[in-house]
Amino acid sequence: MNSTDKNERIEQGSSDFKEVLDAQANTKGKTYSDFLKLDELLALQPGLEDNSESLLFFTLHQTKELWMRVMYVETLNARDNLFEGKVGPALKILARIRSIQQIMIESWSGLATMTPVDYLSFRDKLGSSSGFQSPGYRKLEFILGQKEKRFLIPHKKSPHHHSELKEILSQPSLYDSALHYLNRAGILIPKDRLERNWAEEYTFSQGVYDAWKTVYEDTETYFNEYHLAEVLVDIEYDFQLWRFKHFKTVERIIGNKTGTGGSSGVQYLKLAIDRYFYPELWEVRGTL
Repeated sequence: MNSTDKNERIEQGSSDFKEVLDAQANTKGKTYSDFLKLDELLALQPGLEDNSESLLFFTLHQTKELWMRVMYVETLNARDNLFEGKVGPALKILARIRSIQQIMIESWSGLATMTPVDYLSFRDKLGSSSGFQSPGYRKLEFILGQKEKRFLIPHKKSPHHHSELKEILSQPSLYDSALHYLNRAGILIPKDRLERNWAEEYTFSQGVYDAWKTVYEDTETYFNEYHLAEVLVDIEYDFQLWRFKHFKTVERIIGNKTGTGGSSGVQYLKLAIDRYFYPELWEVRGTL
């Protein structure tokens, strides 16, 4: 391309771009800001003149709550598809959840740039608030399959959150739906795992272990079930990575100090890493 042709293309591009700008200026209806409610959203955040460290902290945690809401809704969809025997759509949804998990995991890197001195510049403004009180996190834990009634207690101060979490606790989880799907596929699951009190904490079942072992010993025949098992392991693996990065980030910023709201800080986060969602899947992988 000679210089004349190149200049003509640049001029044409500039002209086209000007038309786009003019069209945007004269457009009717909702703007980008209107659609996303940006004025309301940004008004919720502390200003830069307040403290840029608190702005980082605030933004990171608010966006996590938004992503956890998306993950919760998608997990519900995947669960319902599995109860209906629709493993294909469920796997597609679970793949989306995994992509969001990568965003969640990496987001801790931004907060890890905060030093103890940075954190202390606004910590007193947090009052008794604590991530332990996050309803979004607890909803996600419950629907993925990790349930403990005692974790309803921190939400008693917010009756609407407490009521919603209690309802979610009493519903079947993603893992419960996966076991129903296996049973539908002809891989028998013990009756006490198909019909049980969904609010009770899930514990290891030899019968469920045997069912997954059947799948892993003949992955060609049970490829869809095998694929589902591996995706469930992937989701728990990424959830644990998220927990680990959370633990290390908090440890880096506050060490072993008591967390806000009287939480045990890093000690609780460290214990959480050892809590498993799908015990039979982890066990069967180690005994093949």
